[in-house]
Amino acid sequence: MRKAETIWMNGEFVAWDDAQVHVLSHGLHYGTGVFEGIRAYATEAGTAVFRHHDHLARLQKSAQLYHLPVPFELEELRRATHELIRRNGLDTCYIRPLVFRGYGEMGLFADSPVEVTIAVWHWGAYLGEESKQVGVRAKVSSWRRISPDGLIPHAKASGQYLNSILAKTEAHNSGYDEAILLDQRGLVCEGSGENIFVVREGEILTPPHTASILDGINRKSVIQIARDLDFKVVERDIGRSELYLADEIFLTGTAAELVPVREIDDHPIEAPGEITKVIAAKFDDALHGRAPEYAEWLDRVDEPSKVAS
Repeated sequence: MRKAETIWMNGEFVAWDDAQVHVLSHGLHYGTGVFEGIRAYATEAGTAVFRHHDHLARLQKSAQLYHLPVPFELEELRRATHELIRRNGLDTCYIRPLVFRGYGEMGLFADSPVEVTIAVWHWGAYLGEESKQVGVRAKVSSWRRISPDGLIPHAKASGQYLNSILAKTEAHNSGYDEAILLDQRGLVCEGSGENIFVVREGEILTPPHTASILDGINRKSVIQIARDLDFKVVERDIGRSELYLADEIFLTGTAAELVPVREIDDHPIEAPGEITKVIAAKFDDALHGRAPEYAEWLDRVDEPSKVAS
């Protein structure tokens, strides 16, 4: 991680190294927290946060699902993020807001205070600098995606990512770049940190909400872009064997952006395929402000603050 200068913490800007929590914070022991992954990009009109409002709305919904009252209005978090980017002098960055129960009480049902932090830093390609050009190797994990019978897959909750860590670690230890998880029914769900799209016979397939997916912001964006480009996008259940029969496969997520898959379980896949390349190019234009039809997705950060970082 490339350290920045300042972090926003409970309404105040503090030095990066001073942003600390108590070792008895509730979220540290029980995973009682929710978060977002957001990116800001350099555009001709200045730095802009991609789909900022959508990310903050999802943060709030995740918090509500786990009974975490957020002590700040979403507009306050938005303004704090803008100022944080300015103070750190970043024209492009990853943004991590976190809402969690802090120090107060211990136990499963505890009314510990809810704390909110926002950090920004420079973070390059999550799956490697060459991943967008050559694709990644993936492995279907032996670990199943968390079931809605036990947790809430639609919430981006801290503790739930132990599931992804198990899958990602298994894939890494087996020599692969990424893991693909199946849902509790044995159908394709998502990557350890990305949504998945499968191209077969000119159609773009992606698992539905009933497959225990996280409702990805970049997933929504790519679905809209693909349909605007006159591709047929179908949200339906996908069998594991369909991964091996696919013409193209790609992953989407804020950290990963859009990455083709060149191999799954040692079955080669064309990467990047022609459809993937067309969608990836338009998606990249949208991220960097080169697609006026998607200008509403960009939340522009105003001129730099006069406050020294």
